[in-house]
Amino acid sequence: MKSNNNGRLVVISGRSNLFLAEEISKYINVSLCERELTNFSDGEIFVQIKENVRGSDVFVVQPTSSNVNDSLMELLIMIDAIKRASAKRITAVIPYFGYARQDRKVSSRTPITAKLVADLITASGTDRVLSMDLHAGQIQGFFGLPVDHLYAAPIFVDYIKSRKHENLVVFSPDAGGVERARSYAKALGVGLGIIDKRREGKNIAQATHIIGEVKGLDVLIVDDMVDTAGTLTESVKALLNAGANSVSACCTHPVLSGPAIDRIYKSDLKELITTNSIDIREKASQCPKITVLSVSKLLSNAIERIHAETSVSSLFEY
Repeated sequence: MKSNNNGRLVVISGRSNLFLAEEISKYINVSLCERELTNFSDGEIFVQIKENVRGSDVFVVQPTSSNVNDSLMELLIMIDAIKRASAKRITAVIPYFGYARQDRKVSSRTPITAKLVADLITASGTDRVLSMDLHAGQIQGFFGLPVDHLYAAPIFVDYIKSRKHENLVVFSPDAGGVERARSYAKALGVGLGIIDKRREGKNIAQATHIIGEVKGLDVLIVDDMVDTAGTLTESVKALLNAGANSVSACCTHPVLSGPAIDRIYKSDLKELITTNSIDIREKASQCPKITVLSVSKLLSNAIERIHAETSVSSLFEY
């Protein structure tokens, strides 16, 4: 990539998803910037940038996935090191934005961690943020700097169309995800339904009512993330009990913590389609129901356009 007013394009990766960063660097045709990332014996993170990035346009690839706290601190420390190395511009590429679920006060005396994390990233010296399928769209407004918000929908829609379902219907797992599910249903030219669930605690939800026609149909549940898979597997049971022919699901961010893999494996879910926004290669190898699609080309296109100061809006079309 040729230099422009922003300087040389540099891609550097943290440790949370080095595989994705390597794919991005291949698409852009640049080598990953050499860096040293180690931990002191008490867990403190040490970063040293091993190449000259003075005057460069630096993109730091680091989804804040598990361990979310270590990944977040590593991102902040990397940005600080790059800033002190006199980079011209720093873009934090955060395919999965951790702490996004706490985007508002849901009860008294609780934090809004999405805003707190946005403030931390801004204070570290970031100039721009590139993320994907944020848990809530308003999180973009928590930053006082430009945010490019990508969607994995075009990748999912192309894959689902290739499966050639004849009797497909799209379902949202809750009322909050209806807008997302509606966009998928429109792109696929199929019907839409909603699962009414009651949340009984953190990572605990129960499907109570099915709103929409499912009898004899293949159902696709659309969500932004799957964490412990409790909600997902309960939804699968409810839909099959309501007469669905089969149930598949797609989510952008496969958090898949705790008992998630075991729950998916033992459930009647036909397929979980997800992306490599979080590195789950080891987990996916344990469960044949999981299909992982790469978002590296989409992120690479966005990075090149940001560097060239051209529009990224065409990447949203599908």
